[in-house]
Amino acid sequence: MKPPLVYHEAYSAPLPSTHRFPMAKFRQLEGCLRDMGLASDGQMHRPLPVPRRWLELVHPRGYHQAFARDQLDRRAQRRIGLPATTPLVQRTWLAVGGTLLTARLALRHGVACHLAGGTHHAFPDFGSGFCIFNDLAITARVLLEQEGLQRVLVVDLDVHQGDATALIFQGETRVFTFSAHAASNFPARKQLSDLDLPFQDGVGDQDYLSRVGECLPALLERLQPQLVLYNAGVDPHQEDRLGRLCLTDMGLLQRDHLVLDACLRRGIPIATVIGGGYDAMTPLVKRHALVFRAASDQARLHGL
Repeated sequence: MKPPLVYHEAYSAPLPSTHRFPMAKFRQLEGCLRDMGLASDGQMHRPLPVPRRWLELVHPRGYHQAFARDQLDRRAQRRIGLPATTPLVQRTWLAVGGTLLTARLALRHGVACHLAGGTHHAFPDFGSGFCIFNDLAITARVLLEQEGLQRVLVVDLDVHQGDATALIFQGETRVFTFSAHAASNFPARKQLSDLDLPFQDGVGDQDYLSRVGECLPALLERLQPQLVLYNAGVDPHQEDRLGRLCLTDMGLLQRDHLVLDACLRRGIPIATVIGGGYDAMTPLVKRHALVFRAASDQARLHGL
């Protein structure tokens, strides 16, 4: 069986053609995965919007209502960087529901992949860096309450620190946050993850994989998490417009294999989200497809 995938056609909400966020990538990724034989109708799961009571485990009502009604002040809107159109509001609620569904499918099948997600700069009462609601934080909170999980590990390998996720779970012993990121990149003010692995500008495949490969297996052995939420951002790539690291396509693929194999060989379910990436659409979509290729390979290798 190939891993279950989660997608909704509303993910690619329309944006002005001059906007720098590559919103069309979600739709094009779905087509790319089908063309590559990595997605079929039998694998696809369609999410529902996250219920308000679950969203409010992280985000207070005043914030999410102000966003949904386009009542945020100009400073808050600029900080997010996305317009609060009706399609964007709808896709934001759907994408959180999609990450939650992906995590539930991972608990059932061992691995599952979301064709969106990774909005790790969304703080409880404000958004930032194209992130409005923190899908990984909401998912972890819901699973702690609804599924009785006692240990969740967030592995965030986007080039930007998972700052809001780190802050949300400070003092929460049941969720461990691990972020490997470019030290000099956004956000300027970093938060304290449970484990931060900052990289200097220009780090390439070998050094990156070596350091992540030293940290992650030991972390899994020590924590024995019941679920890993993996942000597989592709902005550490050498051609990324907003990244400062120098990974290649092969380096990203090896990274994804490393993370998935480390979890699955220990019987730890893993849910993946695509995180960030900023480049011309065709190469960007192909990079996002790498984690799905790795998940398919690893599911087969581990008999899932």
